[in-house]
Amino acid sequence: MQLVVGRIARPHGIRGELAVEVRTDEPDQRFAVGSVLSTDPPGAGPLTVTAARWHSGRLLVRFARIGDIEQAVALRGIWLVVDSAEIPAPDEPDVFHDHQLIGLRVVTTAGSPVGTVADVLHQGQDVLVIEPGGGDPAAGGGAAGAAGTGSPDHGLLVPFVAAIAVEVDLAAGRLVIDPPPGLLELGAGGEGTAAGPGPEGGQE
Repeated sequence: MQLVVGRIARPHGIRGELAVEVRTDEPDQRFAVGSVLSTDPPGAGPLTVTAARWHSGRLLVRFARIGDIEQAVALRGIWLVVDSAEIPAPDEPDVFHDHQLIGLRVVTTAGSPVGTVADVLHQGQDVLVIEPGGGDPAAGGGAAGAAGTGSPDHGLLVPFVAAIAVEVDLAAGRLVIDPPPGLLELGAGGEGTAAGPGPEGGQE
C-alpha cells in the first residue's frame, strides 16, 4: 500500500527548493537527508532528499537533480509516497498506524458484521470511517482500498477509543467494537470531504 507523506506545493526561491505540504506525523524522519521518496504519478520520481528545513511553519525541501526554478515548477502538485512495508510498527501495543487499521473487518462483540474500515479521521479525536457491509463476506463486501479512499459521507463514523474499539486483531484482519445503543445509526453520514490520496497519518 502506498502512503502519502507529503505533497509538493510550490517552488521557494529560484534554486530548486520546494515547499512541501506535510501529510505525515514524522516529517523529520520521512524527509531526512538521503531519504528516497516515490511519487504519484510515478514518472516524476523517485526523488532523493538532499536538504530539508523548516521556515515560517513550512517544510522546505531540496531534491537531487532539481537545481533551478523550471525543474521545481514541474514538480508542483506531485504526491510524495512511501510503501507501507517500510513503516515500522509502533512500539506501543495499543497504538496503530492508519494503514494498519484500514481494511480491517469490523464486527460487534456479539459477532454481528458491521463493515470494513475505509479511513481514519483525526478531528479532535480519532474516528473510524466504516464502509457498511464490507465485514460480511456473504454480502459481497471486501477490503478497503488505499488509505484515504473512505469518505464521511458514505460510511459509519465510530470513535476509535478503548471503550468502543475493544479489540484490534491485525493477524486476523479484524476489529471488534462494543457500540453503545444507537451509535451505529447515529454514526452514518456526517459532514466532510475526502480529497486526494490519503495521508500516512496514524496514532504515532
